[in-house]
Amino acid sequence: MKFFIQKQIFHILFTLLLPFSAMAQMPHDAIYMPKKTLCTALMYGNSSFSEYWEGILLRDNPNMGINTMQNYTIMSAYGVTDKLNVIATLPHITTNNSAGNLLGQKGLQDLSIWLKYKALEKNGFSLHSVLGVSTPTTNYVPDFLPMSIGLQSKTASGKIIANYTHKMGLYLTAHGTYTLRSNIRIDRDAYQANGKVINSNDVAIPNAADAAIRLGILKKMFQAEIFVNHFTCISGDNIRRNDMPFPTNNMQATAAGFYGKFQYKNIGLTGQVSQVLEGLNVGKSLSYSVGLLWQMNFDKAKK
Repeated sequence: MKFFIQKQIFHILFTLLLPFSAMAQMPHDAIYMPKKTLCTALMYGNSSFSEYWEGILLRDNPNMGINTMQNYTIMSAYGVTDKLNVIATLPHITTNNSAGNLLGQKGLQDLSIWLKYKALEKNGFSLHSVLGVSTPTTNYVPDFLPMSIGLQSKTASGKIIANYTHKMGLYLTAHGTYTLRSNIRIDRDAYQANGKVINSNDVAIPNAADAAIRLGILKKMFQAEIFVNHFTCISGDNIRRNDMPFPTNNMQATAAGFYGKFQYKNIGLTGQVSQVLEGLNVGKSLSYSVGLLWQMNFDKAKK
């Protein structure tokens, strides 16, 4: 339920729901901040669904109504060199249902940091490697799905990006990621997972992978892009019939969307819409985001 567009999608939120590119480059693109250049973005995102996949069964839940997640995120990207960037994000999340008596949750979620390096560039083709880590910043409750804002799991990820950009601005980008996730502790002495009763408060969170293809055009003042992204847990179980989701669930989602950006000098506006088309133990979510970004150059010579 909401976690489907929270920790899982926040693992891929910046590769699926908020793909800031160009001057607001992200861990999944082939764009870099020049050396000693800082780009900061303020973003608002909204994701909601009334239907979700309970295992492979697409169903609704009148006791939940429409489940909505809103996030306010700050992102910064800094050029250590022209080929090495560091990127950081921190979201504040709010969850709620339109029906039922489950109380919504809100608070800061996880701080994520990536290092992106351009390993190869020749004749418009480039290869990039990205290493990332994340850690919770507050003591939010992970075992209250679908209202939890995250899972309290620490993560480490590795990503490979391949990009081809034509001199006219057309580009094609493909990338894949594998994410390791730590165990978490919950506020109960036993739980059910994978068909077993486990007498422990220690919960193993499935590792995850995602892959995407992006086709777009990038000019000095604007960018437009369409994309398809697939996310999957490497293992896990299904939501039990008429039960709440649990952090061990095997969540999978395929989504498609459109992204656009307008850039004027060092100020930019961005927007995006995406739809989950197919899934397993996830919500059939419609998501949109908008953002404001600005760039600062600390290199006096370049100024």
